[in-house]
Amino acid sequence: MGGPNLEVFKFGMYIMFPIGIMWYYGTNLDNRFSVPDFWPKPEQTYKIPFEKEEIHSELERLRQRRLYLREKRLEREARMEQRRNEEEAN
Repeated sequence: MGGPNLEVFKFGMYIMFPIGIMWYYGTNLDNRFSVPDFWPKPEQTYKIPFEKEEIHSELERLRQRRLYLREKRLEREARMEQRRNEEEAN
């Protein structure tokens, strides 16, 4: 059998191995596990309007967008209905 030196070595390995792993993966985390340009820059983020005029202009922009998307959807549905009618006629 091994003796006391082997037991001391095993105990040292049991203690030092997890500490070494934690030290290796715990140092320099910003450079090791970071993704460049992951977070948007402040000028790329959405600015919440606080002034009354800004709120009204934003509401108008959203209304125009909603109406544009509705118009496109209605056109698409009309084309699909027309195709269905043509297929039924044939």
